[in-house]
Amino acid sequence: MMKRLNIILLYSTLVINVYGQQNANKLFHWSDSTLVGSWAYDNTYNECWGIEVNDREIAIIGSTAGTHFFDITEPTNSIEVAFVAGAYTGDGVIHRDYHDYQDYLYIVCDEGPSTLQIIDISNLPNSINKVYDSNQLFARAHNIFIDTATAKLYACASNVAMQVYSLANPIDPLLLYSYTDVGHVHDAYVRNDTAYLNCGNDGFRIVDFHYLDLPGGMGPTELASLTSYPDNGYNHSGWLNHDGTIYAMQDENHGADVKILDVSDLSNISVIATFNSGVDSQSMAHNGIIKDNLLYLAYYHDGLRVFDISNPSNPSQIWMYDTYLPSDHNSYKGAWGVYPYFSSGNIVVSDMQEGLFIIECNIPNETNNINSRSYLFPNPSQNKINIVTDEANVFELFDLTGKKVKHLKLNKYSTSINKGNLNDGIYFYTLKKDNVRISNGKIIFNND
Repeated sequence: MMKRLNIILLYSTLVINVYGQQNANKLFHWSDSTLVGSWAYDNTYNECWGIEVNDREIAIIGSTAGTHFFDITEPTNSIEVAFVAGAYTGDGVIHRDYHDYQDYLYIVCDEGPSTLQIIDISNLPNSINKVYDSNQLFARAHNIFIDTATAKLYACASNVAMQVYSLANPIDPLLLYSYTDVGHVHDAYVRNDTAYLNCGNDGFRIVDFHYLDLPGGMGPTELASLTSYPDNGYNHSGWLNHDGTIYAMQDENHGADVKILDVSDLSNISVIATFNSGVDSQSMAHNGIIKDNLLYLAYYHDGLRVFDISNPSNPSQIWMYDTYLPSDHNSYKGAWGVYPYFSSGNIVVSDMQEGLFIIECNIPNETNNINSRSYLFPNPSQNKINIVTDEANVFELFDLTGKKVKHLKLNKYSTSINKGNLNDGIYFYTLKKDNVRISNGKIIFNND
């Protein structure tokens, strides 16, 4: 019994190390050598985004020339299917930003005599239609965020610190309010009229904008602020988790840690964890998105980094893919943006110098269970695992390298999975209902 326990403990240590070092898989890469880089940072590319339309997955990336659309439904055969030239192009372009609402993509640029562009995307991948291209509302904006629940577009660092527009008519935005309570809003995350604002040197704010919908057009109410916190710097961007309790925040300074904030009580916001990529003392996270219990971060110089935040007080890095190979951490180069919300699970990353990447992180995270009513036993096992489930209909098993070694359709209630010709050791499983993952974990096969 002691010998078996020692083996299990050894395997457990191994899985922790593998999670910490696991490299994701590149499925596709695109760049265009005919496009120019910016004079400021030599970045040809900037933000990325993703949409699903007509049962196709479409990746979007900005460049100094404009906006590129790729059909990535079959990622290894991805192809550019559309392009929209920017109102301002060339080596003066550094930033573009994107968000979609209903059948439209909204595009902004933060340099030059630019415009707000609105693109009808309903016929992708076959065609697109530009339905709005004007500087009447604003010429430049650093970032945009659309609160789809309330049909409002938030334009950060546009004519003022931030402006709020109604999208009641999606192709004719209407200005509702100009927010000037701080000098600058760099980025925003908004859900049901509650805006989480990254205000650069003015710190972090949470502001309620729902009063804009009331008669008389009352102004917003500040619910909370955080201007002094561990390792504070230029408050750049952030993302809220599904439950609205955890906020991941990036300060855009060399060597600055990512912060995890507990925002469940707005009268007592606190930083509960700080962490970094572990690569270099000058590493810097740029943009991040939370999906389920995972935080996907685009790190300047260090590429894609994925952290398990199921225990938000103790995040752990589980996946990585370095899109930018030079090892220095000077200036601003490397990964800019990340988009992880595709149904396939594939991840889009944009790199400032290297272009578009489609990345696969296919090893399940054992802590990322979603109210599963499924049970596997015995575990550890010598030869056979029994699965009892009233929801999952697909079982997939992966080895430590991420290779899929079993894919089985399940019978309802009970199915047995034989070890077969697999070696002893640790494997990772995922249970799915159709294409939706509902449970993950590890299996140990051990004959000793």
